[in-house]
Amino acid sequence: MFEVFFRFLVLGCMSFGGPVAHIGYFQREFVDRRKWIEEEKFSNALSLCQFLPGPASSQLGMFIGYHRAGYLGAIAAFIGFTFPSFALLTAAAVYSAQLGDSTWLGLLIAAAKLLAVIVVADAIWTMAKKFISDAVTFIVCIASAAWILWQTGLVAQLMPIVIAGALGWFFIRKPENGKETAKAMSWTQTFALFGVFVALLVLPALSSAPLVSMFNHFYQAGSFVFGGGHVVLPLLQPLIGDAVSGDALVEGYAAAQLVPGPMFTIASYIGASMDGIHPVVGSVVATIAIFLPGALLLFAALPVWQAVMNHRKFAGSVVLINAAVVGLLVAAFYQPVWVSAVYGISDIVAVIVALPCCVSSTCQYSGCWQGCLCTLSRKA
Repeated sequence: MFEVFFRFLVLGCMSFGGPVAHIGYFQREFVDRRKWIEEEKFSNALSLCQFLPGPASSQLGMFIGYHRAGYLGAIAAFIGFTFPSFALLTAAAVYSAQLGDSTWLGLLIAAAKLLAVIVVADAIWTMAKKFISDAVTFIVCIASAAWILWQTGLVAQLMPIVIAGALGWFFIRKPENGKETAKAMSWTQTFALFGVFVALLVLPALSSAPLVSMFNHFYQAGSFVFGGGHVVLPLLQPLIGDAVSGDALVEGYAAAQLVPGPMFTIASYIGASMDGIHPVVGSVVATIAIFLPGALLLFAALPVWQAVMNHRKFAGSVVLINAAVVGLLVAAFYQPVWVSAVYGISDIVAVIVALPCCVSSTCQYSGCWQGCLCTLSRKA
């Protein structure tokens, strides 16, 4: 367990670049170098983590820790990989509040917001190339974006995903892969963990205590985020309401680009910025709440995943769900990212100049801001 914690802590201090880069780090460190997990098990776990709501790279890290040292290993992997970005973002939120209207801090935040515009644009481009493959997926993407820009609230955010999944189930057919499905499955583990997941989704909503209410909001966001940390913004905005400013949401997102580790630690920044709650307590509760649903669903799904992944109707649902997620990201690009960051011609010029460096970069880290730096240095 301590070995798992140490290895993931080291990666948590250096894993810039977002989920795709994190998966590359895990592949090299735990499959190729240390032989902790076989390639086939790694690939199967990655497929599951990409389908489930929640942070795919963190879920994959928890699976590797579980494979190495059981449930304690999964907890150790999560803490080790998450702690560096959690600590940095909590400190950033506290320090930002103390500095108030500092001029240099304002300039730094403005630059970070513009970086967020570039990162989200890059994420849209990358995901669109992968998931928008024909006219049907394109229409689902555009319709989802238009709906999100027109409607507000959690139900409105989830409707495109639910409708896309239903349409994919009935109208999209994927070929059977011919593999034999799992014969022995532990339904006890699945039902128990899924029961805990549902209970935590419902019971905290019955309390009006500020800390419990905050846990409930971040837990709901973590339960319904498909597509990674970029999509958490449009889900959190209607949930937390006026408890935190819209600027704090974008500032937290921008700050999360500047630190290593999982994007979901944006919750650490926002939790530390919540009104009426101690910053450290808010950061801890928000971080645990947003990661917990993905962990529960991961270990609930493991026993039955092999049987489910061979179902062609289910695979069809995933095709249109992914297209809807791209549309959700397009809507988030405009509101709140673009609206909160771009105020004039100079901001637009900065984005236009930096974006090609980010999108076209072949930097080995696969990260946006590293890609910009690597591309500019090569050109120089």
